[in-house]
Amino acid sequence: GKSAVAKAIHAISNRANGPFIEVNCAVLHENLIESELFGYEKGSFTGANQSKAGMIEAADHGTLFLDELNSLPLELQGKLLRTIETKTVKRIGSLKSRQVDFRLIVASNVDLLQCVKNKTFRLDLYYRINVLAFHIQPLRRRPEDIIPLARAYEKIFQERYKRNRAFSANLYREMLAYSWPGNVRQLE
Repeated sequence: GKSAVAKAIHAISNRANGPFIEVNCAVLHENLIESELFGYEKGSFTGANQSKAGMIEAADHGTLFLDELNSLPLELQGKLLRTIETKTVKRIGSLKSRQVDFRLIVASNVDLLQCVKNKTFRLDLYYRINVLAFHIQPLRRRPEDIIPLARAYEKIFQERYKRNRAFSANLYREMLAYSWPGNVRQLE
């Protein structure tokens, strides 16, 4: 799904030799997400025994993929917007900003414009990130992708586990008839 598309964009881009950093905003605890994204300086809070670069700095000269961006708290949306606009990141506890150069890809499982209307997503950030938008249909609506994806994963796992096993024609028929509620991740 979304992650595979983001990785494919990165792989064919002029940033392919740079890092691909993936962050699922929905799984990071609200108290940790700022330090994970922006990093922190030694002594900036209890337990900060050393300085640490955040995910944004880690994506320098590469791609940062923020999945479930709608889960990012409003106050951090403003900080992310500033980072995008100024191409700088400021670690927690730092007085100094650092230059960063990264491609940003974002994804959401909900309509961000509806989140703007519900006042859970910033309109200015929405317009900043809504440069090239596309909707990825669920796998059940893309049956033509099921067999090629299954074959690709079959090959990956054959190489990984050094086994030469193949799906049967009957299994392919069952795959095509299945609704795939977990999308590509479930197929994998």
